[in-house]
Amino acid sequence: MTPSAGTPRTDIDVRPIAETEFADWNRALNIGFLREPTPSPEALDIRRLQFLPGRSLGAFDGGRCVATFRSFSQELTAVGGAAVPADAITNVSVTSTHRRRGLLTRMMAQDLAAAKERGDVVATLIAAEYPIYGRYGFGPATWATEWTVDVPRTGLDPRRSRPEDGGRVDLVDAEDVSKLGPELHERVRGVQPGAVDRNDLWWKTTTGAIRFPLPWNEPFFAVYRSAGGEVEGMVSYAADDKWGDSKQPLNTARVHWLLAVSPAAERALWRYLCSIDWVVKVKSGWRAPDDLLPFLLPDPRAAAVTTHADWLWVRVLDVVRALEARTYEAAGSLVLEVADGAGLAGGRYRLEASADGTGTCAATTEDADLTLDVAELAPLWLGDESAVRLAALGRVREERAGAAREADALLRTSRRPWCPDIF
Repeated sequence: MTPSAGTPRTDIDVRPIAETEFADWNRALNIGFLREPTPSPEALDIRRLQFLPGRSLGAFDGGRCVATFRSFSQELTAVGGAAVPADAITNVSVTSTHRRRGLLTRMMAQDLAAAKERGDVVATLIAAEYPIYGRYGFGPATWATEWTVDVPRTGLDPRRSRPEDGGRVDLVDAEDVSKLGPELHERVRGVQPGAVDRNDLWWKTTTGAIRFPLPWNEPFFAVYRSAGGEVEGMVSYAADDKWGDSKQPLNTARVHWLLAVSPAAERALWRYLCSIDWVVKVKSGWRAPDDLLPFLLPDPRAAAVTTHADWLWVRVLDVVRALEARTYEAAGSLVLEVADGAGLAGGRYRLEASADGTGTCAATTEDADLTLDVAELAPLWLGDESAVRLAALGRVREERAGAAREADALLRTSRRPWCPDIF
């Protein structure tokens, strides 16, 4: 939502909401997102499951909620597989009558200060609009791409859709997903930088144990098992019901999510989706920009990019713990001067990366090699951005010739980080 950027209004009370105020808070949230203001009692009860004391903030003008903000505990996978505690931010809105009054700034400041006090290493969010969150120290740390696959153009032979490695793809039901999905996801996020954890409520809503949003439409689920019987991949998808004038099926399969811990599982599940009778297009859902999908097809041009956009935004709260949590591509050292207008993570830090991939970090008084804002640190930390590129854009300043290139050798990853989820 559009942030409030003007002089803060001290007569508007910004504070954690009480549970009794949740309905008013939820109404303000719906108004901010241009949804029907008053939900059904059933929908409100389901929304109430997300309420955590102290983590839902509201701005109140004359007793009426006019801005909303919610955070919850999350784990984010750093480069190398370590999970770091994160402050996940969502449900941010400011009612159109109260924009430019500093309400978002006040809510953000309260939440980030509390996250710092709790010991969270980073804060995360999915930004509805690009320009808002950089001012609060967030940077776009992962990107996402959606492809639309023209199935007849792929060159795949539907008669050869079965996996060639001895594995198999089976349709399963929601109960199977509830049993198999969480363990598979834990394996995926253990090796995927940028991935976040999925709590019990996530699995209940994706399988229909809790049916939200309303109305809820049951998806299809398919699982890939290796030749040894191990679950290595899973996909959730839906399909429309579209026919041409000559009674020709023109259906589109839309992937909700697809998880795989092996290239074999990815290949098998995408080929399965492209072999379903009546399906002529497959919408991939949000994937990593360097996803294998196009090149799993005989004709990669059959997969056309539909959308490419920033996805997970990250704000570093503890530079030392963040840099020590991840692994490194090479040995080397770097002194970073990090500017942070909010005073949460600024300072000068020396990073020492060892040949075994581990790193140590500490505050230092040595001359800086690179100077950057904390917002630029996040995409470098997660391995997706190039310090050389940022220097060319004027967003990183080289204090020592060649330091940006050395930073890339240390920080960049061979595969791009990716967050499979929205929150």
